[in-house]
Amino acid sequence: MNLKSKIVLRALQPELIADINRTNEPFTLFGRVVPQLQNGKWTYEELLFDESKETRFPDDRLNWDDYIDQENKALFLAYDGQACVGQIRIVRDWTRYGYIENIATVQAYRGRGVGKLLLDQAEAWAMDRQLLGLSLEAQDDNLAACRFYAKHGFMLGGADTLKQAGNPNIDTTLYWYRLFSQQC
Repeated sequence: MNLKSKIVLRALQPELIADINRTNEPFTLFGRVVPQLQNGKWTYEELLFDESKETRFPDDRLNWDDYIDQENKALFLAYDGQACVGQIRIVRDWTRYGYIENIATVQAYRGRGVGKLLLDQAEAWAMDRQLLGLSLEAQDDNLAACRFYAKHGFMLGGADTLKQAGNPNIDTTLYWYRLFSQQC
């Protein structure tokens, strides 16, 4: 049996709140995206680090009830049986994009299609609301995430060197977009 056929996606409900931060596991930083704006189009090169290091985002501490049965925001959890193995959190932003606030998959399930299922769910959610596409932010030193987004149809749409100025570990915030139609 294929792993993806075993994964069940569930919209956040009160009894699932305890599972949200279970997907927040360490990940490896092994390279950086170096963006360039040329002739009005963003391109980038990859720069591999001499040494890799592991990092982890802090657990989110939001009012999770705000994501339950809402029209303009949602959180979906991926389950393999009773184990929560991934999540995606999305909101409708003022630009008419479905902005992905967070996407995470537990280490043992990375590279096995769970992230793609979560992105597909976010796309369906955004299309149901007639949004223009999906958008998200990534740090320039998270090459694995940036490769994942590019592989799944996202394009680099901008870079910001000031947004994370208070964080000495992040040089640039990257803005990624997946348009539902090129007529936008």
